[in-house]
Amino acid sequence: MAVKLGEMLLKAGLITQDRLQEALEAQKKNGGKLGYNLVKLGYVKEDEITQLLSEQYGVPSINLRHFEIDESVINLIPSEVAQKYLVLPVNRTGATLTIAMADPTNVFAMDDIRFMTGYTVEPVVASEIAIREAIEKYYGSTHALELKKVMDEMAEAEAEALELLEDEEEIDVHQLEAATEEAPVVRLVNIILTDSIKKSASDIHIEPYEKDFRVRFRIDGVLYEIMHPPLKLKDAITSRLKIMAKLDISEKRLPQDGRIKIKMKLQGKTKEMDYRVSVLPTLFGEKIVLRLLDKDNLVLDMTRLGFEPESLLKFERSILKPYGMVLVTGPTGSGKTNTLYSSIARVNTPETNIITAEDPVEFNLHGINQVQMKEQIGLNFATALRSFLRQDPNIILVGEVRDFETAEIAVKAALTGHLVLSTLHTNDAPSTINRLMNMGIEPFLVATSVNLICAQRLVRKICKECKDEIHMPTQALVDVGFSLEEAPRLKLFKGKGCANCNNTGYRGRLGLFEVMEITDEIRELILSGASAMELKRKAIDEGMLSLRASGLQKLREGQTTVEEVVRETVL
Repeated sequence: MAVKLGEMLLKAGLITQDRLQEALEAQKKNGGKLGYNLVKLGYVKEDEITQLLSEQYGVPSINLRHFEIDESVINLIPSEVAQKYLVLPVNRTGATLTIAMADPTNVFAMDDIRFMTGYTVEPVVASEIAIREAIEKYYGSTHALELKKVMDEMAEAEAEALELLEDEEEIDVHQLEAATEEAPVVRLVNIILTDSIKKSASDIHIEPYEKDFRVRFRIDGVLYEIMHPPLKLKDAITSRLKIMAKLDISEKRLPQDGRIKIKMKLQGKTKEMDYRVSVLPTLFGEKIVLRLLDKDNLVLDMTRLGFEPESLLKFERSILKPYGMVLVTGPTGSGKTNTLYSSIARVNTPETNIITAEDPVEFNLHGINQVQMKEQIGLNFATALRSFLRQDPNIILVGEVRDFETAEIAVKAALTGHLVLSTLHTNDAPSTINRLMNMGIEPFLVATSVNLICAQRLVRKICKECKDEIHMPTQALVDVGFSLEEAPRLKLFKGKGCANCNNTGYRGRLGLFEVMEITDEIRELILSGASAMELKRKAIDEGMLSLRASGLQKLREGQTTVEEVVRETVL
């Protein structure tokens, strides 16, 4: 039906030949039907395709998102058949079974279902995306079925064998190693790792408790429970991960850190994945956190981070200066590393010598000399910085300014012809000035060395597939920070939740930025001992957007929700 559908859409004037060709290429690359790829590319709407097919074949259309299906009807068609043919049973009346189909011309699917169920089959048209969402909703994914099968196998086959490991005082390492190589354990760990990529998780948490063992994923900054493997299998699962990370499985008393590098085949493509592994002994066993270091998720284009145009202009102006210091501030997990990597990618040229001190090195960047800190042998940020100054650098990146010694060397480097990029943990841009002075750096050194300070937060983006306009009371919007004149005219949005966003209403994140350029007027205030509040007022007078103001701008653009802005910023 793909080419026929393309011809219909061309004839109806809904797409151009170029867009059809692009969608056909996407179909070859990613699979799925032509209509599905056209919708994903944003070239047509779902209801336009279903309406066209309905008119062409004289088959009624249905919106599955507004339709609840009885469980007894769903049970008439197995999930494998529903997924194979992209169909869904929606209603049964007497001897007639109504099925939603993405392709109402698929007589083979109708014949199979007629033979399997014994019912007369009556097709209705629905979009492929809606059918996929409904299959996920009513059946669960094939992945979920596979997971249940593995969990059942593990619970039955291995519970007794591994129970001895908990009761014995001494750990039999050979027995534990053998257990980790058992097929169900290997398969479960593989499912956890692949599922984390499919769900775009940033971290995997594997946590043992007294009467429970759970796996959680951090997706777009929020933790979600994913599964509860049998408690008796915690040693086999944690040991499997420790072996993959080349850690000592016999050591259960001390924290350990390692890395896992693997190749996975996802959607027909081989993907290299890197996980940073942290093992922490807790009261009821070892908690493991895996940080996914997926280079595909690293955004090195500064225009895609979420900067407002004027803020981006100021930031780029500062990192293109030959010397001085640029500081990025914010709590852990606010996207500081991504901003720094984007910055050095922006200034990385054959004429520039860039050296970084990182703890840890999260991503390998071509053309950058990256140094991993090793505190246990005395290689810390301060030691690395001293050595860097003898390496003829143009640009130095320091992972974090943690103490006076690091701050002092960084300031001196910035004052002697080097551009220094680093991070600090402060709540906003102006308070960074006070933090440096509290560390022991003299006000005149801070005023002359710092070019710019950028505070940032990450908020979740509204899912484009289920984005819906909402209305909020005027007073609630005024309380958030909008003016009484603007509030009634605002168009606000929220995600309803769909398969594309795991029913959260959000997909991906973007930054809120507070960019404070150190102008001559602000330098004078620093030298006079001005407070963070005075610095902030002056910076806003000069055009700085506060974090809340940046959040309000994202609301105007329909990119995030009021809840996200309020959660991450203050007035």
